[in-house]
Amino acid sequence: MTESTLKRTPFHTLHVAAGAKMVSFAGFEMPIQYPSGITAEHNAVRKACGMFDVSHMGEFLVRGPQAIDFVTYVTSNDVAALNVGQVHYSAILTEQGTFVDDCLVYRYADHLMMVVNGSNKDKDLAHISQYLAKFNATLEDVSDDIGLLAVQGPQAQEILQALTPADLDAIKYYWFTETTVAGIPMTLSRTGYTGEDGFELYHRAEDSEKLWHALMATGRITPTGLGCRDSLRLEMGMALYGNDIDDSITPLEAGLGWLVKMKKGDFVGRAALEAQKAAGVPRKLVGFTFEEKAIPRHGYPVFVNGEPSGQVMSGIMSPSVGCGLGTAYVPTAHAKEGNTLEVEIRGKRVLGTIVPFPFWKQGTVKR
Repeated sequence: MTESTLKRTPFHTLHVAAGAKMVSFAGFEMPIQYPSGITAEHNAVRKACGMFDVSHMGEFLVRGPQAIDFVTYVTSNDVAALNVGQVHYSAILTEQGTFVDDCLVYRYADHLMMVVNGSNKDKDLAHISQYLAKFNATLEDVSDDIGLLAVQGPQAQEILQALTPADLDAIKYYWFTETTVAGIPMTLSRTGYTGEDGFELYHRAEDSEKLWHALMATGRITPTGLGCRDSLRLEMGMALYGNDIDDSITPLEAGLGWLVKMKKGDFVGRAALEAQKAAGVPRKLVGFTFEEKAIPRHGYPVFVNGEPSGQVMSGIMSPSVGCGLGTAYVPTAHAKEGNTLEVEIRGKRVLGTIVPFPFWKQGTVKR
């Protein structure tokens, strides 16, 4: 996309004013880093508090007598099991059982909200809309009306508590409340993509600049970009659509079988997943680390027992763990802790050891 066709979030002018390096991401012009740099931003989230603009994410509202039935059918998790005020992670699947996208589902008293990846929003909407006629429900894309900030880090609760009347101690992990922050109405959820404690702030787009200034006025929050968002999530072994999961991969292969609730009844992709489970899952996503000083970048060839095994799906030099680490798909029989694989880097094969997720085990997220 050209610069003129990229969309901008409500925080765009604030990023530019803060000296952010802007890049094309999910059809938006987004900050990849600020002058402090990716490693400093990463460490701010791990040790104190960082703030991400994630307004590129898509939000769909589902209403009506069969709203729960509809979202249950077009996602893999069990929406009926959610309590009002609760959130869960889920998957939108093709009929072949592969990922259209991963998503969050929020259950309000009178409706549901689906939160999807910005790069997939239009595709997701078209996909789930084809099933809507079967249900007495309505589906509305409100993505352009919502601004979204993620305030993440071990100091996030203390900082936000001074700005909101909500009792943040009472909001459990993957729960939310409707409240105000700095006098601005919003949905405040204890969710995130970093492994640290934190909150996501869904608010009206017209309130975004006011909210940013109120949060930055605390003097305790570091603006953070896409670069450290990727390193933080990867250290936690959290999947990224387009890297670790896509429309060629099923949840069973990605180690996300817990998102699939077969007992809930029929849903898109169910038959294909049942068949794969019965036949045996051929490959599994694993995490691996290097002892040698090297970086396993996305796309580098992977070998198991000397044979090709796809490519590195995600990879970084980890600021927190202190070594090169990444993810790859290997034959299921080989997907055991302690087994090895090789990554080809500039013609040389570097040995990696399979380790359990998460790579970073000292996160402060309050599960």
